[in-house]
Amino acid sequence: MLIDDSVNEQTYIEDCEVCCNPIQITSKFFNRELVDFQVNSIEQ
Repeated sequence: MLIDDSVNEQTYIEDCEVCCNPIQITSKFFNRELVDFQVNSIEQ
């Protein structure tokens, strides 16, 4: 998984590379350094 560090904060939905279920990915960068990263299943 590649994350764009030119965007300070982003949330998006992507299919998991392993199980193909949708996941929500949230990342936060400060000075292009990753400071927070979360992945949550959005399956119902």
